[in-house]
Amino acid sequence: MENKRTVNEETLENLLYLSRLSPESTDMATLKKQVDEIVGYFDILSKYDDSQNPYDAYPSTKVEALREDKVVAGVEMSDVKKITEHFMDGYFQVPKVLGEGA
Repeated sequence: MENKRTVNEETLENLLYLSRLSPESTDMATLKKQVDEIVGYFDILSKYDDSQNPYDAYPSTKVEALREDKVVAGVEMSDVKKITEHFMDGYFQVPKVLGEGA
């Protein structure tokens, strides 16, 4: 038989206080059953191994591989104007993305 963890009355009272619920506003037996089910979900989740470092999923970058910190020339305005015809007065003209009432 499986040993299921349950919530005792003191913990349930503390949860009610933290959630700003009063015992009169809900059926205590139903609430205790629901909280015990939630605690049971944590038992299910704890079966999965999470001992791996979550940052291992991301590639690491070595300091030596970073670019040098030096100033280089940017794109000139005359070159930007050649890229698109929707450039006017230093701004790109883009389609309206917000509807009325926004």
